[in-house]
Amino acid sequence: MFSNETNVAAPFEGLFTPSLRPDPPPETGGGTAGASIEGAKDPEGPEAGALQIRPIDRALHNSFAAEHSASFLQTPDWAAVKPDWRAESLGWFDGDDLVGAALVLYRPVPGSARSLAYVPEGPTLAWPVVTAAPARWLDPFIAHLRSRQAFAVRIGPRQVAQIWTAPTAKRGLADPQIQRFDELPADEVDPDGVALETMLSSRGWVPLDRGPGFGSGQPRFGVRLQLAGRTVAELLAGTNQQWRRNVARAVKAGVEVREGSIDDLAAFHRLYRETAERDGFMPRPESYFVGMWQALATGPEPKMRLYIAELGPEREALASALIVQFGNYCWYSYGASSGENRQAQASTAVQWHAIQAAHERGCVSYDLRGITDTLDPDSATAGLVRFKLGTGGSCVQTVGEWELTLSPLWHRAFQLYRRVRS
Repeated sequence: MFSNETNVAAPFEGLFTPSLRPDPPPETGGGTAGASIEGAKDPEGPEAGALQIRPIDRALHNSFAAEHSASFLQTPDWAAVKPDWRAESLGWFDGDDLVGAALVLYRPVPGSARSLAYVPEGPTLAWPVVTAAPARWLDPFIAHLRSRQAFAVRIGPRQVAQIWTAPTAKRGLADPQIQRFDELPADEVDPDGVALETMLSSRGWVPLDRGPGFGSGQPRFGVRLQLAGRTVAELLAGTNQQWRRNVARAVKAGVEVREGSIDDLAAFHRLYRETAERDGFMPRPESYFVGMWQALATGPEPKMRLYIAELGPEREALASALIVQFGNYCWYSYGASSGENRQAQASTAVQWHAIQAAHERGCVSYDLRGITDTLDPDSATAGLVRFKLGTGGSCVQTVGEWELTLSPLWHRAFQLYRRVRS
């Protein structure tokens, strides 16, 4: 019931952002790896020379991404999860200083050298700075992608646009006159998000997936729970009454949550397939999650963890969740649950365990990932909205994904190819 069906291979396969606001980047000295993302703040100043785009190595990309609170979808490791895409790590350089980075995934057109360039939840840039001098930042990026024979580019800036607190969203769900978040006044409207959307639109970028429900890309709406500066007791007190009751019910029923290994992926996938059948989405094959594990859960600092909620002496697996951590941010990536013994509230138990574990590891934010924009209590996805908001997190709307066509002819041909394949 509470699955996240993120498809970061969008728009071809069928794609679900860390604290409400990323922490400001640490002050560092010169050099490429330690350069601040706020580099060249003044677009009219003496340092406003041309920026250069060039490939960067894995270590430099990882270092920059970690320092500047990038999404895990903007790390070199994520490229290994997408073997059907050609990946490139790019850096923006102001002289010798690295001031931005992007993981670009290229999806080729069969039988040609052309491709769509996709930057999921990125690039990692100081977007207010980009908005102030878009030609300086975006033109060399587009020129590089053209040199790679991209016919279009899709980006997904993580710049916040609007924020609704859990109490505000709850009021929206209870108001029969309100059907969508866009109809509910936000607690905060970020002027940087508004300015970025205006700039992109003025330069020919087209916003994607603005209709109701989940689209083909990373959704604009998600729930984020702030962990920094709060105790576990305060986090529990911040959940709604139903969540606290369900946590208590899980404890009373004897549900136990443990951290799994690669050997438990089969049990996760069994629950995931059941969830897909119940909720009506196309499940990914088990091999996809094995690939995720190999890319993200190995090494001295694993980025992915698997939690399984079990019940009874037979250790019946009732719910499971895949969690990704990069730096001190944590994301709920995939979830699955059984239709059996739902009164035991295993889904709540596994989620609460994951939140506590992220807090214990020093994470500042727990991102429950995507929700639809619906506030219609009768919507098929209203339960997912209620469940995630029940944690006490806030609904955060980003500027979403935008696409720029570089070759209209190839873009139309590719759209036709997709329609024929579907």
